[in-house]
Amino acid sequence: MLAESLAATGAAAQAREVLDASLEQIARPGWEERVHLAEVLRLRGCVLEQLGRSDETQSDLRAALEVARGQHAKSWGLRAATSLARLWPREGKLAEARELPAPVYGWFTEGFGTRDLTEAKLLLDVL
Repeated sequence: MLAESLAATGAAAQAREVLDASLEQIARPGWEERVHLAEVLRLRGCVLEQLGRSDETQSDLRAALEVARGQHAKSWGLRAATSLARLWPREGKLAEARELPAPVYGWFTEGFGTRDLTEAKLLLDVL
């Protein structure tokens, strides 16, 4: 939450420091708590985008998506897919951007008033 707040106020460098520290904690030997790993990676990807580091942005967003898939974490997966799909049209990957979040969005049967599902639906409608 701190990193999100920092990023939202334009303090992307500080947000990255917080996220890097979180990832170091998650990677610490003997630490078993990885439930938020996908979201931390996604947030760092978004922060890296603010910092103009496109290659690293995509790498973190792809990693977030893979972690979410491996954990069967549909909500984290939807967030990661939506974040990545927002980038791709700028790179001429419109078809890929349409295809990425659609299957994850289609998995949900309720909760369509939530922020994540609303944003995913808006993105899919625009694409």
